[in-house]
Amino acid sequence: MADKVAIVTGGGQGIGEGIALRLAQDGYAVVVNGRTQSKLDAVVEKIVAAGGEATAFVGDVQDRQVNFDMVQKALDEYGRLDTFVANAGIDWVDTVEDTPEQAVDDVFNINLKSQVWALQAAPAAMRKNGEAGGTIILASSIAGMEGFEMLGIYSATKFAARGLTQAAAKELAVDNIRVNAYNPGIVLTPMWDEIDQRFADRKNVPVGSTRQAFIDGILLGRGEEPEDVAKLVSFLVSDQADYITGQSIAVDGGIKFH
Repeated sequence: MADKVAIVTGGGQGIGEGIALRLAQDGYAVVVNGRTQSKLDAVVEKIVAAGGEATAFVGDVQDRQVNFDMVQKALDEYGRLDTFVANAGIDWVDTVEDTPEQAVDDVFNINLKSQVWALQAAPAAMRKNGEAGGTIILASSIAGMEGFEMLGIYSATKFAARGLTQAAAKELAVDNIRVNAYNPGIVLTPMWDEIDQRFADRKNVPVGSTRQAFIDGILLGRGEEPEDVAKLVSFLVSDQADYITGQSIAVDGGIKFH
């Protein structure tokens, strides 16, 4: 039995890795999910080397059953589930008009449907915690606060994540299950490497120029690190945030305001 247990999807790199490492530092046993065993093993090794507990779970979260299997893994391995961070996501850079059907399906399945499955899979386990309840955290984006050129399909899923957050928070509050979302900005991860490269290809601009243009607009003057998002998640799942639910909070260094 662990005192606190979390699932983090898309935890093999980038923001997900940062969140998994931070929650382990906070004392959580972490089920780290992703599609690549070697990446997950590397994250688990970091957590264990630092004195934490973690286990890897390979699976594609666009498959509904994978989410239920992860929850069962947490219960079998650690005896409970307190936090589910639905972080997994992909991007697509193109105009709405030119985005192919398969790309639309992939972005919606991984970014949005996986969050629906998380919201279906996690509550039953969290109700077993009684008054302690649980927390579910969804990944949105500043692209869910304003639609971004060339990121229209991605933006659509991130706007939807905010709506899911609000609806689920209203439905699950009776069980003391809080639901919130984080809205990152320009995070220096492999995903943003891909976004920058596709902007370069589609707009015929130098590699790196798109990312730098976005960074130049950040009030705090630097690109975002996964740890910046992880700090917000650490707060949202803690007792310090026990009166916060249904919120989508920007953590972007000062790009978007609402």
